[in-house]
Amino acid sequence: MNWQDYITVDPSVCHGKACIKGTRIMVSVVLDNLAAGLSVEEIIKSYPSLTKEAIQAAISYAAELAKERVVGMPA
Repeated sequence: MNWQDYITVDPSVCHGKACIKGTRIMVSVVLDNLAAGLSVEEIIKSYPSLTKEAIQAAISYAAELAKERVVGMPA
């Protein structure tokens, strides 16, 4: 899976936030839905322009970002 095939960042779309290509659905929306416990099928039902591959790409994109940034954890 190459997330770059599914994710785009365009300053003129959604204020430059990462979106699923060909949509205005931000990656953060997909991830928020997954974090809330929605299934892939439920997300696709809410956003019919998404595919399972696009949702997987959003997860892969987030994993890539997590490698680049250290998030401090409270003690």
